[in-house]
Amino acid sequence: MINLMLGWCFRFRRVLWNRDREEDATRGVDDMGLKKLRLVLQFLIILILALKFTSAADFDPYRVLGVSKTASQGDIKKAYKKLAREWHPDKNKNAGAEDKFIQVSKAYEILSNEEKRSNFDRYGDVGENQGYPQQQQSHHFRHFHDSFYFDESFFHFPFNSEKRDSSDEKYLLHYSHYINEVVPDSFRKPYLIKITSDWCFSCIHIEPVWKEVVQELEGLGVGIGVVHAGYERRLAHHLGVHSTPSILGVINGKISFFHNAVIRDNLRHFVEGLLPNNLIEKITDKNYVRFLSNWRQENKPHVLLFDQMPPVPLLYKLVAFAYKDYLSFGYVDLGLKESEQMTSQYNINMYAPTMLVFKEHINKPADVVQARGMKKQIVDDFISNNKFLLAARLTNQKLFQELCPVRKSHRQRKFCVILLTGEGSKFHKTYEAFLSFALANTKDTVRFVHVFMERQPEFSSSLISKPEKFQGKSAVSILERRNSAGRIVYKTLTDVWSGSEENRFVLLDYLDQLRKDPGLLSSETILPDLNDELAPVFFLRWLYTAAEYWAECWDSLLHNNWREMMPLLSLIFSALFILFGTVIVQAFSDSTDEREPNTTEKEEPSEKNEKTETSYSRESTRISRKGFVEVTELTDVNYTSNLLRLRPGHMNVVLIVSSSTKASLLQRFAQEVYTFTGSGSLHFSFLNLDKHREWLEYLLEFAQDAASIQYQYDEHFLERDYTGYVLALNGHKKYFCLFKAQSSIDEDKILGACEELDLSPASGEGLRKISSSSGPGLIKRKLNKLSLWMERLLEGSLQRFYIPSWPALD
Repeated sequence: MINLMLGWCFRFRRVLWNRDREEDATRGVDDMGLKKLRLVLQFLIILILALKFTSAADFDPYRVLGVSKTASQGDIKKAYKKLAREWHPDKNKNAGAEDKFIQVSKAYEILSNEEKRSNFDRYGDVGENQGYPQQQQSHHFRHFHDSFYFDESFFHFPFNSEKRDSSDEKYLLHYSHYINEVVPDSFRKPYLIKITSDWCFSCIHIEPVWKEVVQELEGLGVGIGVVHAGYERRLAHHLGVHSTPSILGVINGKISFFHNAVIRDNLRHFVEGLLPNNLIEKITDKNYVRFLSNWRQENKPHVLLFDQMPPVPLLYKLVAFAYKDYLSFGYVDLGLKESEQMTSQYNINMYAPTMLVFKEHINKPADVVQARGMKKQIVDDFISNNKFLLAARLTNQKLFQELCPVRKSHRQRKFCVILLTGEGSKFHKTYEAFLSFALANTKDTVRFVHVFMERQPEFSSSLISKPEKFQGKSAVSILERRNSAGRIVYKTLTDVWSGSEENRFVLLDYLDQLRKDPGLLSSETILPDLNDELAPVFFLRWLYTAAEYWAECWDSLLHNNWREMMPLLSLIFSALFILFGTVIVQAFSDSTDEREPNTTEKEEPSEKNEKTETSYSRESTRISRKGFVEVTELTDVNYTSNLLRLRPGHMNVVLIVSSSTKASLLQRFAQEVYTFTGSGSLHFSFLNLDKHREWLEYLLEFAQDAASIQYQYDEHFLERDYTGYVLALNGHKKYFCLFKAQSSIDEDKILGACEELDLSPASGEGLRKISSSSGPGLIKRKLNKLSLWMERLLEGSLQRFYIPSWPALD
């Protein structure tokens, strides 16, 4: 009633709006009257909407049961039992007890069902259908932007999904129906699903094409589904749908979206594209013998379809997909010359599609069907009646359960005659005899199968009481399954099966007696499950599973839920961009450093020194980046900037080298001071003793006031070896700290800034001899313990040698 009143108010308002436009055109409008009328009409609409919402909120199942919205199912059930006992009409004789009991029951019905409870929490709907539009209740109000209800019938547009097309009702899907029925069934046939909603103009536009395609594909065996995104949001979200209309396909539990124009041919090609490409093999005169002979390895019948259409019909592809686990399918194009031999051999009618099924014999088909307009029902009946070989080999437990079903009643008995045999040409004769007996005595109540004893030893030993008797020979057992747990009753023939006339007579006599007296199966046992002979090995199974998983992830990433994956993809690509960008910048930086030439000497050295410096330049470029230290030569060009004008707090650590020891000492120097390169107050240089010996001697002369250096001017003064000395120069405060090169004669003594310097003539002589005769290894040892000296330098615990001014570097 409230809905009807609201509808009349909206219609009356629209009439006033049209009238207002007409009167504005004639300029004869009574403004005051119309304004009052509009105000009254708006007030009525607001009042009716308030009554509507109030009436919808009158019944609150949480309030009726006296529980909170976060109550568990246990609390809800407990509250219901308590109120049901209190208000049951048989126990409570009050006038309102029956109504109260009905309310309690209705509230419990809503809250005990998770789906109904979820709908009530979202929409406040307490009706019987709980948001399912396919049922026959009339819902005048639909969701609009999740919070506002509006009756679209006032505008006479077919937005309401029920009024728009009632043919969609039988295809409507719910979440539970999709999970429990559609997904398992998609392993036997593909599903084409349309996602629609109210207020969808494009849904109306594609409706005629959708009806035509549904009518055609459903007749071929394609599953059809319709999801209303407004009422089945959980399912729409599960499918990865973000807009309507959307069309998707489901096969083998996987979802694929349709992205082309909605026309008949595109939808048909989309369904064909869902099917695997290897379902049907193209057969010609060259390969038909090989194809039909594969029944022994595959343990399946083989089906051939003869037709004059070059593309394989969609109906045949759908049938092949539905029965792919039971049969192998081939297609023969009668329009090709390569099929004339088969056409003549099997006497094929050129003017009507013909389907042949071959079992153990490839020269003669086991069954034939031929029809001009081959329908799905005809093909299904033909295939289902020829799903198994005449004497199929039991290769797994599933096949055993299908061929030998459990007895359901005394009238529905199924006996299985099992040939327990071996592999190879030795047992070929016995198998052929068993097969011919099966062909002559096939009946609805008897199935013939065979088992390779070598592949199924546990199964075979359960049926043979005397295995030594049948060692290397064949046996026949008759059994009947009593339950799915493996319990059977059976009878094994006492004689070895050789395929003789006597064997056939005995077996036929047993089968005739079983029809009259099933009690002949006197033995009873529990069979173990069969080994899966056709299952791939673990490694291949793992590879197949991994390939399917990655294919599913790739498909989901690119098509199904790409909008939800965008943040993750953005993060991944950003990280990869930063990583590769850093690597590329570093690579270019390395190549630039390697191309930088060493600083040339101001004065030309001798040819020998030039060769030495060249070899050092090449060798130094091969130093690993991990131990790289930028060391510049101290010359008169950079003397002022590297020493005299150093900023306060900065020091220049200078290594004393000669032309012959330059390469070895610089490599060791870089290794020793590398850990201190992080300090921004330290600079590293080297001084060539051959060029600037006077500057160094002058510096040491001024330093002897603070720590006297004896024997400065002995007879070996000009030959004294100062290579390996390290000076830490503070240009601003005019002092330096001294590290004396470690001698191989006395390695434990190191004259730092805090120790007395001892340069006796004897020691000078020793240093001179070492310098002249030592190799690169002994030269590098001069800088042993330099890192300890550097630590003391940073600590400020070394003695400082102050000078009045820095000498000039000539």
